[in-house]
Amino acid sequence: MRHRTALTCMCIALWGATGAAAQQPSDPMSASLSQGAPQSSDPQLKPNPLEMLRSFEPPADEEYTLGRGDEITVDFPGRSSMQAKLVIGPDGRITLPLAGDLMLAGLTREEAAKAIVTALTPYYQNLTAQVTVTKYTANHVLVLGAVTNPGLVTFEGAPTLLGALTRAGLGTGPNKIAQLPDRCAVYRGQNQVVWVELKSLMQSGNGLADLRLRRDDVVYVPSAADRIVSVLGEVQKPGAVPLDSSTTLASVLAQAGGFTAKAGNNPHIQIVDPAGGTSRVISFKDLRNPAKALEVTLRPGEMIYVPQSGFARATYALERLNPLITAATFTLVSPLGPL
Repeated sequence: MRHRTALTCMCIALWGATGAAAQQPSDPMSASLSQGAPQSSDPQLKPNPLEMLRSFEPPADEEYTLGRGDEITVDFPGRSSMQAKLVIGPDGRITLPLAGDLMLAGLTREEAAKAIVTALTPYYQNLTAQVTVTKYTANHVLVLGAVTNPGLVTFEGAPTLLGALTRAGLGTGPNKIAQLPDRCAVYRGQNQVVWVELKSLMQSGNGLADLRLRRDDVVYVPSAADRIVSVLGEVQKPGAVPLDSSTTLASVLAQAGGFTAKAGNNPHIQIVDPAGGTSRVISFKDLRNPAKALEVTLRPGEMIYVPQSGFARATYALERLNPLITAATFTLVSPLGPL
């Protein structure tokens, strides 16, 4: 009986540590937000914010995967006449004689070589292949905002935050010395955004200032006057949207390109304030109903999340808040746990 009681207490403690509380946390170094789950008071069970930021990084030794636009050379040892120089098309495919179209995007060099051999095996015996990337064009990130040359930045190796900012052109401070921005945001896909306090990290000598990025990440550098909100989830163009005196929730959603098909006809839009530790949910049906006359005031720094259809009753946990790094990843949770 004592063993069962101890096990029950342990499970309750662990559940409380991973659950989120719909109130502002007392610990400024980490916070978690959802609705109705208890918050653990045991500091040993609280995640380390720096470790969470490290988890946002790809592994240092992660192997390169081929992407659209990459130029490759395929060599066939012992069959020099078969050597082929190819460009991976916008659909991620190449075209091989006899074998036809073959999807290579997302494969490593070794995986691509095996796929090519498999495709050609019906036509050749004892075939081996070697794939070399002769020109990298797919390994890029997009840098926007207060930089000299906003746009795509291409890397041959792993993209990094400082590398992307340097190539995009930093502003200049006194004595025309390049000036690193105080902070910037990294958007990844539809559901992740990380705010990195660059100046604080650099002053502390923390290597996370040069955060490793993934292909197609979007880096946004705000100017001192920028007032923005972040739009995530099922919208066509996730990212930063500037605020002004005429900005409304509907106009923000429009600037984000509108909803994807997965959002459904009436998404329940969640607006999260990381600084205040609060959230509110707005039905899109109510938002566009003139009789409701909803007035939704947006504040700089808030995050607007559009969930997939069918999860209107779910909540979204906002985690990883601390003075040096504000990393916000929305995770769908239900009464049965994460989906």
